[in-house]
This record gives sequence, structure tokens and C-alpha cells, in this order.
Amino acid sequence: MKITENEVRYVADLANLRLTDAEVSRLRADLDGILEHMDKLKEIDTSNVEPMAQVLYNPEEPASLRADEPVPPLGNQAAMANAPQPGAGYFKVPRVIER
Repeated sequence: MKITENEVRYVADLANLRLTDAEVSRLRADLDGILEHMDKLKEIDTSNVEPMAQVLYNPEEPASLRADEPVPPLGNQAAMANAPQPGAGYFKVPRVIER
């Protein structure tokens, strides 16, 4: 095992998550599986593989991405139109940091 239950609980605490013992056990197993998979990927020889800057298309072909064109900003009034609690031009949200 690469990750302990204490480490899972520590990370959950950092994220303000309350996990049951069953959830901690399941997450530990899931994270172990991910770390084992990453170790397998590290074993692959990539010395003859060309580095890629863009994985979505071949550099010789034209880009399939939309053109990057400037557009006017949304504006404060439009952004606040559907806010549940707008206030002084900002989104009001409940306080989440209590430590």
C-alpha cells in the first residue's frame, strides 16, 4: 500500500470533508490503484517519443480549435443579474474558512 488511512484522513481534513471509515477505506484503495497505475506508466520507455506541445491535432494539419478573437467583457450588471446575493458589485458567499 502506497497511501495510509491517516494520509487520506489528513487530505480529507484539508478539504473540510467528513468521511466515514468505509469511505476512508474505499478512497485509500482507489488512491492506491491510481498510484500503482502511475508507477506502471513510469516504466514505459519514452526516450524515442517526440515531445508534444499540442495533443489535439497534428502540427502539419490546420488547428481544429476556434479562432481566438477578443470579445467585450460580460460586465458587472450582467454578471450580477442571477446572483443569489449580490452586494456592492460582488458575489456574497457564506464564510467557509472557520479555522
